[in-house]
Amino acid sequence: MESVSTKENDNMTSHKRKREETTSSKIPKTEENSSESCLSQPSDQSVHEVITYEPSTLPAIHYDPDTTEPISCSLKSLDELLSWKRNDASPFNVATVPLASRYPPLHSCPRRTLVSHDMMGGYLEDSHQMVTIPPAVWTNAAHKHGVLSIGTFITEWTGGAKTCEAFLSDEESYRAAADKLVQISHCYGFDGWLINIENVLSETAVKNTGRFLRYLTDQIHERVPGSVVIWYDSVLKNGSLIWQNELNDDNRMFFDACDGIFTNYNWTEQSLEWMQSYSAAQGRFADIYVGVDVFARGKVVGGKFETNKALELIRKYEFSTAIFAPGWVYECHEKADFRQNQDKFWNLMSDFVYIHRPSSILPFISSFCQGFGKSMYWRGQVEMKRSWFNLHAQEIQPLYLFEELNNGGWLRTRGCSEDAWIGGSSLMVEGMIPSGLSKVCARIFSLHIPLAPKTFVSFVYKPPVGVNISLELKTIDGLLSTFDGMEEIASSSVFPEALAEDNQLVEQFAENCGRWTLDGWTTRCFLLNMIGCSLREVCICVSRDGGDENVSFNCRIGEIMLLDAESLQAPLQSVEGICVTDVVWHTGALKGDGHTLKVLLNATLRWQYPTQQVRHFRIHWRHLRGPDPRIPPGSLTLVGRSYSTLYRVVELEVPAASGVIELVVEPVSREGFRVPEAQWGRRTLSYSTSSS
Repeated sequence: MESVSTKENDNMTSHKRKREETTSSKIPKTEENSSESCLSQPSDQSVHEVITYEPSTLPAIHYDPDTTEPISCSLKSLDELLSWKRNDASPFNVATVPLASRYPPLHSCPRRTLVSHDMMGGYLEDSHQMVTIPPAVWTNAAHKHGVLSIGTFITEWTGGAKTCEAFLSDEESYRAAADKLVQISHCYGFDGWLINIENVLSETAVKNTGRFLRYLTDQIHERVPGSVVIWYDSVLKNGSLIWQNELNDDNRMFFDACDGIFTNYNWTEQSLEWMQSYSAAQGRFADIYVGVDVFARGKVVGGKFETNKALELIRKYEFSTAIFAPGWVYECHEKADFRQNQDKFWNLMSDFVYIHRPSSILPFISSFCQGFGKSMYWRGQVEMKRSWFNLHAQEIQPLYLFEELNNGGWLRTRGCSEDAWIGGSSLMVEGMIPSGLSKVCARIFSLHIPLAPKTFVSFVYKPPVGVNISLELKTIDGLLSTFDGMEEIASSSVFPEALAEDNQLVEQFAENCGRWTLDGWTTRCFLLNMIGCSLREVCICVSRDGGDENVSFNCRIGEIMLLDAESLQAPLQSVEGICVTDVVWHTGALKGDGHTLKVLLNATLRWQYPTQQVRHFRIHWRHLRGPDPRIPPGSLTLVGRSYSTLYRVVELEVPAASGVIELVVEPVSREGFRVPEAQWGRRTLSYSTSSS
């Protein structure tokens, strides 16, 4: 979708925004203390810790004081903003995924969609503050899809007015505030700001607001390529707080100073007509994000399950849109029906929320994981049996569609967490082939990917009964792949034939992946010999076995992967520089014998590895030796997954002191290829009790 994400939380049901998975992000460039502590740990030596059950000295703003689990945070005051330093940044909230290319690029899109999330009145406990920093999981998921993620700077009421009078008092003050906002965006890896001033401004403050916006916009464009600054429609050029619900002479000075305006929600069709003819809007229709409140508060067009009516009208006048509070779908309906209602909500708007194509080089891989699940799967087997939520794990998403066919036929694609190949969910393709139709095809990806002269394709699915499944790939001439126009380019269909199991490439692929149990899944491999072509679409075709009666079907798709065939021979790298820092010891509850306490380890692991080569890392631990010499070393036990070169071990129960354990980092390649154990990262940690 042509979208920009703003705010807030990756876990809608939590009171504190804790990570369900204690993984996160790259280390800020100025994380000097931690880097130095890593250098003090030679790779061939054990780290030794003396157990002391003292309170954690980690900053409570970034770590839960009870468990030391990383949490997200906001800045609550102007003083906090102006005193912010890079060394104060949380390494666990720095986005690691660079903004992916997209086709067409955002700046070329004539109509865009901004999604401004909100939950239960603004995540009041931890986010609805002056400066909201998007959680890294949101930014990473957005960036994988070529979507911007922006934070929010908001001032409100009497307190907000005092803040504005302070930082908008003169040039030095507004530049200082803007500089900090730029530094925060650059440090945490997100893409700009929504500026939302909802309080009265004095004559001096409002005069400096336009200058603040222009300075902020210029500076962030220089430091963060592709970034945006968007103004919320609230204050007028005379400083009054009167929402206009449109762009007009009273608020255009703010629009002229930044990248766009997010209008308030109580507009009418006359507002849209006015803006379309307004001189200040000419050439910038895409920069006018007409606000839509999904809760339908006030006198608005559409909202709720009629939000599509608002979008239809907005697109008629060729404007962008800002969809506010789609959390309505979750808040105001039965929680058990959330996925069904979520699909319904967005499907109703599918004609007005336009598709953009992820544009990248090979490999292209997706297991359709949405970033949550009832269990964690690896190659069709349950790796961790518990519910989880972590948008770091989200892979490139397919197109979710519902299409009605002639004679009562229908076709739908949806995410399903009841079973998966890798991650937490698979893609369910279901429908009915009506009489008179031999097959139906579901377009699941719209892409812009140059193919290698020999492109290897792996396709994993669970074959349904009574129908046949095949792939249809649509390609265009590679010379057209740089075309930057908006009209559609004609494509050609390719129906690849599966390679035999004894094909040399198939055998090489299977050897790289290692052994696995299919458990009902089918893997088919293909080879495309296509010089100078780019992939445009991936479709799943479902055809009847025979006869002409109506045929219902449902087919689970586990993964699709396209690789340069030459990469099957590429060597894999080793994990290097693993170190252990920020160790905190806790004691657990009494065990059954009535006097032995659990020993709980909390620690941060860091290591070095080219993250573009991995899907994730598995974190393991094992007991090597302890106070009882009769207990032999243990086998590796999975702790969790990390999606960057940073992981927080939280409340890991280890044997009583004195003891030695091993912490192990296993890289899992993007293709799922097995990395030999000799290339995993390992660090031993010995520990003892204090002599005092």
